[in-house]
Amino acid sequence: MSDNLPDNGGYVAAAYLVFPALVLIYVAIMAIRLSRLERDLAQLNEAADRPAPDEVAEPREEVRAT
Repeated sequence: MSDNLPDNGGYVAAAYLVFPALVLIYVAIMAIRLSRLERDLAQLNEAADRPAPDEVAEPREEVRAT
């Protein structure tokens, strides 16, 4: 009965090699995106911690069309 089965060992081995490679690529992409997000979040936290410049707003004169 086993004589009737085709020899697909090469395809099985390729599938077992391709799947972990795809998972590794996916994890690497997610790590890059996470590091970029953490960097942006750190910049936003630094900007939020900085004191606001003293803005003394002078009253604006309204310009009226005559």
